[in-house]
Amino acid sequence: MRAWPAPRIPNVAGCSTTPRLYDTATQGMLTAEPGGTARLYVCGITPYDATHIGHANTYLAFDTLQRVWRDAGYRVHYAQNITDIDDPLLERATRDGVHWRDLADEQIELFRQDMASLGIIPPDDYVAVTEVIAEIAEACCILLDKGLAYRVPTADAVGDDLYFDNRAAADASPWQLGDESNLDTDTMLALFGERGGDPERPGKRNPLDPLLWRAARDGEPSWPSRVGEGRPGWHIECSVIALKHLGHDFTVQGGGSDLAFPHHEMSAGHAAALSGQPLARVYSHAGMIAYRGEKMSKSLGNLVLVSALREAGVDAAAIRLALLSHHYRDDWEWTDAQLADAVARLQRWRAAVARPVSGAEPVGADPAYAAPAGTEPATAAVAELRAALADDLDTPRAIAAIDRAIETGVDDTELLVDAVDALLGIRLA
Repeated sequence: MRAWPAPRIPNVAGCSTTPRLYDTATQGMLTAEPGGTARLYVCGITPYDATHIGHANTYLAFDTLQRVWRDAGYRVHYAQNITDIDDPLLERATRDGVHWRDLADEQIELFRQDMASLGIIPPDDYVAVTEVIAEIAEACCILLDKGLAYRVPTADAVGDDLYFDNRAAADASPWQLGDESNLDTDTMLALFGERGGDPERPGKRNPLDPLLWRAARDGEPSWPSRVGEGRPGWHIECSVIALKHLGHDFTVQGGGSDLAFPHHEMSAGHAAALSGQPLARVYSHAGMIAYRGEKMSKSLGNLVLVSALREAGVDAAAIRLALLSHHYRDDWEWTDAQLADAVARLQRWRAAVARPVSGAEPVGADPAYAAPAGTEPATAAVAELRAALADDLDTPRAIAAIDRAIETGVDDTELLVDAVDALLGIRLA
């Protein structure tokens, strides 16, 4: 699958330190130490509606992580999926009277445009589920052969649905249900039913066992496989794609906090059962954005779309700056006033770097020339920017550092402009 064009990222003198991130699994801060190449997996969209601000917030968080890694001298290998076959997509296509493939292609292209406009670094491996159906089916067969999956008869299908056996997997792998999400059983049961699970399905060994392979139903797309005609469940796709492109025990698994359970929990379980190793070292989650009093979501329809803001003439850099003004792990509510504040801040920054500092060095001046009084070293501002971002991607603190530098003036505007571009993704010049 084709991703989107990569933004130009300036090289900046000096370097960041290895970032520390909050890890959902341990409920504490961990150093996201790559050990050579930083390997990052961020769960992608289900393409049945355009990119909303909540999506953008998640991808921006892990774009910032990539920028810090790169600035620290690490190579980054980034993989992302597209869930281009799933119940919500099929339901939306049926509602709108369009073919599910046409709807997916249209929304994937719009997502590409939104990501490119926001300056998000594209994944090295951008993988649609429909591109790896055979590999997912084979993984399901492996789990079945290992005794870590089981069949459940299905009245409305030819063949059986296949489910993952959580208890058997916990006995056979380094994973236990609840390891990644840190949730108790009652909470997991409640969320499982709310987020695509089927805890009351008859024939399951455990209410929290997730679907691996859905047997073919009339009117639904399906693929032949050794496990039977059908299509993948939700979580197994990310396990297979991540293991294929990043290997096991990769550096960071990222996504929105609503994916911590069941999606990341079950993906980690499937991957551990297949490989015998943990899926990732750090599980990092971005907060949820509300709008008009409720969490922004496609199912509720209370969306602020990136594409709609762009069409209204909003500078994508201002959208990015509005999101960066909040810590990536925070839950918060989007308002027009916050966007207006970001537009004003962007204008203020750009105006400041566009005009020469009073008393600046004239062309051809003596090499011993010293910066005029009242300006601060740009290197100090950049060091503060780097320190903030290395500390759990603290973008509000980073923005405050740039605000101060803009207000006081710096002795090397070009260095500040390049650092803001490289680390915050905000182009000022």
